[in-house]
Amino acid sequence: MDSRVSELFGGCCRPAGGGAGAALRGRGGAAPGGGGGSKTKKKNGRSRGGKANNPPYLPPEVSSGGRRLKLVNPSQYRFEHLVTQMKWRLQEGRGEAVYQIGVEDNGLLVGLSEEEMRASLKTLRRMAEKVGADITVLREREVDYDSDVPRKITEVLVRKVPDNQQFLDLRVAVLGNVDSGKSTLLGVLTQGELDNGRGRARLNLFRHLHEIQSGRTSSISFEILGFNSKGEVVNYSDSRTAEEICESSSKMITFIDLAGHHKYLKTTIFGLTSYCPDFAMLVVSANTGIAGTTREHLGLAMALKVPFFIVISKVDLCSKATVERTVKQLERILKQPGCNKLPLLVNSDDDAVTAAQQFAQSPNITPIFTLSSVSGENLDLLKVFLNILPPLTNSKEQEELMQQLTEFQVDEIYTVPEVGTVVGGTLSSGICREGENLVVGPTDDGKFLRLKVCSIQRNRSACRVLRAGQAATLALGPFDRSLLRKGMVMVSPEMNPTICSVFEAEIVLLFHATTFRKGFQVTVHVGNVRQTAIVEKIHGKDKLRTGEKAVVCFRFIKHPEYLKIGAKLLFREGVTKGIGHVTDLQAITTKENGLEESLAPRQLSF
Repeated sequence: MDSRVSELFGGCCRPAGGGAGAALRGRGGAAPGGGGGSKTKKKNGRSRGGKANNPPYLPPEVSSGGRRLKLVNPSQYRFEHLVTQMKWRLQEGRGEAVYQIGVEDNGLLVGLSEEEMRASLKTLRRMAEKVGADITVLREREVDYDSDVPRKITEVLVRKVPDNQQFLDLRVAVLGNVDSGKSTLLGVLTQGELDNGRGRARLNLFRHLHEIQSGRTSSISFEILGFNSKGEVVNYSDSRTAEEICESSSKMITFIDLAGHHKYLKTTIFGLTSYCPDFAMLVVSANTGIAGTTREHLGLAMALKVPFFIVISKVDLCSKATVERTVKQLERILKQPGCNKLPLLVNSDDDAVTAAQQFAQSPNITPIFTLSSVSGENLDLLKVFLNILPPLTNSKEQEELMQQLTEFQVDEIYTVPEVGTVVGGTLSSGICREGENLVVGPTDDGKFLRLKVCSIQRNRSACRVLRAGQAATLALGPFDRSLLRKGMVMVSPEMNPTICSVFEAEIVLLFHATTFRKGFQVTVHVGNVRQTAIVEKIHGKDKLRTGEKAVVCFRFIKHPEYLKIGAKLLFREGVTKGIGHVTDLQAITTKENGLEESLAPRQLSF
């Protein structure tokens, strides 16, 4: 990218490998009716002033939906046309979009005068009010375009005001070594108060007494951080309950706090595979650097293809030289052939905006933040980044998932007084409503049982409709809890679920001390499924060594599971680790697994 563009936008962002500028891109999809309203013309490579120049460009967009040279006093017809485009962009961006004012459709950074910019922002605000949204100016920059009058370009975030719990929800898994400050950082972000240096901020996150006593997370907990339509933080410092946070937020970040200690590795893997996080946040302590399970967690995120960014915590305890040494250590690992990432150090608000946009567009960009949960240093930069971070899926992909039959993964099981059995998990596809009849399974003997969804709660507040990709808890009333286990699925009765005890997967053996042979037992993770399996056969080979690939036949040792072809697979046993994907299922037929019998109304009633 042109060096002048880098200087204008995020030039202070330090890409460790060089070459990563901060291109301003619109997001939210292509708007119908294209025309961006560009009036400026160039002839023979000369600017309006008649002098030859080399003006900075942004990469051309497929459509000019998010770029506007001017929005000064449009006609009523033109205004309605722009409003229609904004509606489309907000729908495609699942409630948010970024507009660039003073940029031509081809990416030329022309800029506007102060008066033109003021009028354009006023028009944009009117457009946003028309569609029920708010605007927030992300950043402004002056542009050198051979003009005596100072000219600016402005980047604006447009976000829908929340209605009927239709906020944008992103899930972020929190990884890192034990004592790196993960739970403390989440406590500071969600509670709105800095830590006292002795772990006060993390106390509200712990679920068990031994966690409070040891200061170490051993289970999976969830914390929420909201942003309203103006981009302001909504957390427990302003709201007393999770329901109030949900009502006030247009965008919700759900943090999945995972365990850092090695003996809780199976819990961490389960959190990464079953809860389907959109992003991962790897927390590294500045004073200890890359230690313990840090490399292992980094490898898990890469194996499961979860985009991740890095937070270096506890910078208040270290000298500047120590922090820089930790940053260089991370940069060296990220640029290795196995990772092939481009580290991007964030030092300012402008860097944070740049990092969020580049991170969503390129899987190779890895933002790095250096902050302190005690002094609050650079904490606001992380909030700016999370506020602007866009979803990975657009509305079209979301609609396609919602058109499919209902499938809900059971990740947690509770018994709540006066409510009954409650299950927590993620809706993989379809739509789930209160009062809906579903079937759950497979049981130990391969059957599916009928049940009824009595009520739904999402982020601890009541919800009538659950859509694909959303996590929630479902109350099942008097349904017997002993019939349920983690790894089950609740599906629509119309679906004929495929269950199996034997399956094949194409795997890569990441590490094994000796040779991987037939008869070896491993713990297999596929989505929310976690069970020990035996290696029945290695196709074409007698044994495998570290780094080798093969198609392997596995058999679950206890009970059949619901799997899908193409699902990501991760297996482990001690230091042995491998990844792959499911390629074939030896399905148990409907007659064999007793589906018809388990669905019979005469046996089970609602």
